Amino acid sequence: MPKLVKDGAIVEDTWTLLPKPEGEATDVAVPTGHVIVPLSVWLAQKAQLQSRTDIGVWLDSDETADSLGEDAQSLPLVAVNFPTFMDGRAFSTARLLRERFGFTGELRAVGNFIRDQLCYLRRCGVNAFAFSNPETDLQAALKSLNDFTEYYQASVDQPLPLFRRRA
Repeated sequence: MPKLVKDGAIVEDTWTLLPKPEGEATDVAVPTGHVIVPLSVWLAQKAQLQSRTDIGVWLDSDETADSLGEDAQSLPLVAVNFPTFMDGRAFSTARLLRERFGFTGELRAVGNFIRDQLCYLRRCGVNAFAFSNPETDLQAALKSLNDFTEYYQASVDQPLPLFRRRA
């Protein structure tokens, strides 16, 4: 079973990520078990899927947090996709899911992000990291979560700026 970094530890990945459908999203057969469906499948089959507690949704880089909106609060997992490590739109999506839509579940980065981005992703609210490269050294990735020990700015994981924390 594949592994991922979640909440500062290396754990088994019990979720299956469904690819984007080539045909109609309404025709996709969603299997039983923990499944992360593309946003298009969620929107097309929401009536059937919303009663399940084992469904997560993943957003591609061209899909916004507004597309999922308040539905995020009812999901155990939302994933944000990085088609390339240079595409940073998922950072904004993650932060909006946490701050604007009140998502409190597992927020997972998937796709082609790199180890150097983990610390910043955590600051945007991401708490799980599923690397696309199975050769990734997860122990080294864990260390990246603590690349910096102090920040001036406020963020999802530290809502007060440094001057307020020192006061």
